[in-house]
Amino acid sequence: QVQLVESGGGLVQAGGSLRLSCAASGRTFSSYYMGWFRQAPGKEREFVAAINRSGGMISTAASLKGRFTISRDGAKNTVYLQMNSLKPEDTGVYYCAADPAWVRVSGTPGYWGQGTQVTVSS
Repeated sequence: QVQLVESGGGLVQAGGSLRLSCAASGRTFSSYYMGWFRQAPGKEREFVAAINRSGGMISTAASLKGRFTISRDGAKNTVYLQMNSLKPEDTGVYYCAADPAWVRVSGTPGYWGQGTQVTVSS
């Protein structure tokens, strides 16, 4: 089991930046592949980015490449999502996710955080 707690969401103007954090506790952080998802109002949850256990391999949704960057810090048991050049359409609840299998972390991860709200004003 792993518990995930997101933080760092908030209100930002278009063009601004935010960095989300997800602190993991429970079983060994390094055992898990980590990911971020988001859900906009009235839309389905969508994949944002994933990172492997060592941090050496990253997958990012094609539409977000160049603006969003996932990273992890093993010493702090934390995964981050750096979001730059934010747009109003980036508004939504952002969820941290974890799974022991790479094939699942970008689709149906087994563990979820509670989410953090990101609102981008125009």
